[in-house]
Amino acid sequence: MSIRVVVADDQDLIRTGLVMILGAQPDIEVVGEAADGLATLDLATRLRPDVLLVDIRMPELDGIEVTRRLAGPGVTDPMAVVVITTFDLDEYVLGALRVGARGFLLKDAGPELLVQAIHAAANGDALIAPNVTRRLLETFANQAPLVPLQPTDPLTEREEEVLALVARGRTNAEIATELFISLSTAKTHVASLLTKLGARNRVEIAMWAYDTRRMRTD
Repeated sequence: MSIRVVVADDQDLIRTGLVMILGAQPDIEVVGEAADGLATLDLATRLRPDVLLVDIRMPELDGIEVTRRLAGPGVTDPMAVVVITTFDLDEYVLGALRVGARGFLLKDAGPELLVQAIHAAANGDALIAPNVTRRLLETFANQAPLVPLQPTDPLTEREEEVLALVARGRTNAEIATELFISLSTAKTHVASLLTKLGARNRVEIAMWAYDTRRMRTD
């Protein structure tokens, strides 16, 4: 079954390019396009795509606000959103992830990474551009200490290992390979993390890992 995608970007040339790249994939179907935030919100609500690819800077509503309304805290049935932008700014990265985005890419990331991000989001995983991930860790390391909510049921040693890999953007298959466990076991550990941390997706698991200083930049 094809992954149904809506592409939202206010620049016609870029939007057309994104549609062409994704449309060329045998298992991806672009079911809609939008050029502003309000149109994106309407289209995504009506079509309920598997993944919404949305630009940060758009007229009417920006990509972060669109993401908040479709995938943010309090949304009953959050949509898988991948944010894409030309602007490599920390506030955009953090803003998008805080409101529920499952991926963050720069527009120069290339077709391969774009397709990987769509697949990851559709599968419940998260993909953040590698050059963004490094700086994201540094940003959290330099912030004032936070006091994140600690799980009532402490994490096991294995869950701590899985947590670190999720925070580095590893998929379930990659986690299974690195820890020499089965794919089903990896999925079970990720599901346990979601429950213990009260997280809705893998990005929120990663953000919790950063907040609790479990991730290092060295």
